[in-house]
Amino acid sequence: MLPMLAILMALGLVGCASNQSLPPASVTTWQSSHSATPEDAATADRLWQVFERYEGTPYRYGGTSANGFDCSGFIATAFDEALGRQLPRTTSQMLASGDVVGRDQLRAGDLVFFRIKGKDQHAGIYMGGDSFIHSSTSIGVTHSSLNGYYWRDRFSQARRFD
Repeated sequence: MLPMLAILMALGLVGCASNQSLPPASVTTWQSSHSATPEDAATADRLWQVFERYEGTPYRYGGTSANGFDCSGFIATAFDEALGRQLPRTTSQMLASGDVVGRDQLRAGDLVFFRIKGKDQHAGIYMGGDSFIHSSTSIGVTHSSLNGYYWRDRFSQARRFD
């Protein structure tokens, strides 16, 4: 009886410790909670479609394709495919372009930048709420929370490319 109880307890703990991603927020949910303009909602929808096509694609330094993306390669590809816009290729070039946006003024499609090891070296695309999509070195193309334990204290700035 005791070994069976131990097995059942172990199975229960495995279920609690799973590291599953939440599905992307729907555009409808995003709209209703953020008073989005129709243009913002359309931008978010097109970017989610690109995200869903590449979700899980591995991280690859210098990568710009379905074989692998670095963070700026994913951003450039997403903007090109979803919005027909060409952005600078590297994070440092992106930081030198666009308009600075306050964190409280973020709109879907704004780029968010994070300071890691003392410099701005990671970026993603803000999607509304506190969500952003990006290519993470550990997970590949994924979505994360700006307020997540890793990202909340590393956020440094945002840029808008209209």
